[in-house]
Amino acid sequence: MPPLLILLALFVGAPLVELYILIKVGEVIGAGITVLAVIGTAVLGAWLIRAQGLSTQTRLRQRLAMGEMPAMEVLEGAALLVAGMVLLTPGFVTDTLGFLLLIPPLRRALIRAAARRAVVVRGGDPNGGPGGGPRTFEGQAWPDEDDEPRFPRR
Repeated sequence: MPPLLILLALFVGAPLVELYILIKVGEVIGAGITVLAVIGTAVLGAWLIRAQGLSTQTRLRQRLAMGEMPAMEVLEGAALLVAGMVLLTPGFVTDTLGFLLLIPPLRRALIRAAARRAVVVRGGDPNGGPGGGPRTFEGQAWPDEDDEPRFPRR
């Protein structure tokens, strides 16, 4: 299936499904309670995303402090951003998807599955292509006024 057709189906089909489910739920439990449920899930989702985002940020800082690459933490932050956008979208289907992304083991499993399917493309030659090599520039250098590092080491 062409990617454009998939996007069209998502952007047209998803709101129609959400609207249908909202109407059916409203018929069963009432319109007022349905609206309160949609608002409540958005508020709860925003609170959970804030808490998990702070936790992810703490882990990211710890990894950086240890000199490690925080790849999983960065990807988890992106997944939390997606979860937040989906949770703020009114509807029960999108709320379900958003809450599923808030479950850390499931989120990490989805990230790993996506990473296995990802294609890594390397950029151009760092030396500038054929014949590119180290370049020497003429000039003079002067030492700084203060020899102290700008950011003290911890």
